[in-house]
Amino acid sequence: MQQQTSMEQINGVSEYDVGDFYDEMFAHDSSPRDNCNLLYKRVIGLTSLDLQRRKLAAERSMVRLGITFNVYGDEEGTERIIPFDILPRIINADEWQWVTDGLKQRIAALNLFIGDIYSDQKILKDRAIPEHVVRSAASFRPQCVGLKPPKGIWCHITGTDLVRDQEGKFYVLEDNLRCPSGVSYVLQNRQLMKQAFPDLFESLSVRPIDDYCGKLLDALNYLAEDRTDTPTVGVLTPGVYNSAYFEHSFLAQQMGVDLVEGRDLVVQDKKVYMRTTKGLARIDVLYRRIDDDFIDPKVFREDSLLGVPGLIEAYEAGNIALANAPGTGIADDKVVYAYVPEMIKYYLGEDPILSNVPTFVCWDEKQRDHVLKNLDKFVVKPANESGGYGMLIGPRSTREEQAKFADLIKANPRNYIAQPTLSLSRAPVIIEDHLEGRHVDLRPFIIYGRDVFVLPGGLTRVALKKGSLVVNSSQGGGSKDTWVVEELP
Repeated sequence: MQQQTSMEQINGVSEYDVGDFYDEMFAHDSSPRDNCNLLYKRVIGLTSLDLQRRKLAAERSMVRLGITFNVYGDEEGTERIIPFDILPRIINADEWQWVTDGLKQRIAALNLFIGDIYSDQKILKDRAIPEHVVRSAASFRPQCVGLKPPKGIWCHITGTDLVRDQEGKFYVLEDNLRCPSGVSYVLQNRQLMKQAFPDLFESLSVRPIDDYCGKLLDALNYLAEDRTDTPTVGVLTPGVYNSAYFEHSFLAQQMGVDLVEGRDLVVQDKKVYMRTTKGLARIDVLYRRIDDDFIDPKVFREDSLLGVPGLIEAYEAGNIALANAPGTGIADDKVVYAYVPEMIKYYLGEDPILSNVPTFVCWDEKQRDHVLKNLDKFVVKPANESGGYGMLIGPRSTREEQAKFADLIKANPRNYIAQPTLSLSRAPVIIEDHLEGRHVDLRPFIIYGRDVFVLPGGLTRVALKKGSLVVNSSQGGGSKDTWVVEELP
């Protein structure tokens, strides 16, 4: 009863509904979790007007700093800020260590897998995973067979999406190894939170994240250190109309390197040069934010105007390093994702620390039949879509939608997976003048350089639409700062 009285003090709200989900801030009896006690006390001491002012100040800062993203085909305008909730998500350091260990293990196995697929293909010859799953993947690049990336590293930057189930256990939802985005929002969210709650940072030992860009630059320099003591690094962007252009420019500025487009570069004698006002300048490393298909019209899509003709030839000659390496998208395929536990066992001889969400692959007749009979219970996803598009969320779908997906699966079974509808964890967010629970996921960022570095925390994405499980910013999702705390207050 005492707890209920405390809950009533939260900005005039009678009660925060924890619901039947794992809540990031509150236990099932509505008491704040131990690691959230200090945050809880701070929040209930604020009026709804205080919270709204802090939230508005954060949003104004985002607009002023240009922290925006583009939405393709949006009739209301393409450029907008990602809604930001000023209540942080808090994770204990000991739990984070377990997540870190699991991510390092996963990246090590994925890197070995990509290298194997584009060389000896031992994992296929040993039938540890089905050969046709790899060869039929839309993201498999035969042009990359035989490539030898510097230092043997393929996946330099990875964003791995994690979710919690009803018991609070983390699962890997998917891997993003092509051009993972969102880290700029992590860094900017932290700065906004320091403005909103400066006293909390003094009271809690929150692990810092400010060294991410330094870690990233060091990893990029590492790729060219055998060729030069002073590598020239650039961030290769598709241009201002790309949805993540803010991030490209932000990271280039933070690292102190040039932001370049394909038209700024030229290849001569298998070396890559940047056009400058003083003539051509050699460039040694490109952090590319352009998909494989568009990076070199001589090798991939001939009609690409975004890439650099001859770039892959220079890469093969060892005169330019690319991060991530071409071909890494094979590990983004959601059907290939289903076999990562087998990869970990095959390459590392270990059991996975982080589990996959249970996944049914529809190319398998028996699993497909099970999915088709239970479409109302599954989340069905295409193998290569992103942004939360092209999915069926079974429990919230109509019979017509289920029938449509049944036809899609039957027509192209290789292209679909199905997963049970998890009771994703929720976190409180500020909705007008009160708090409501919203579903969240987490995208930690991993840098593979001299060693593997996992940024403490990551991007917590929030499904701001009530009851929604879709956290993607292009579909109305927002974000939170994620705090890894060293010790309980």
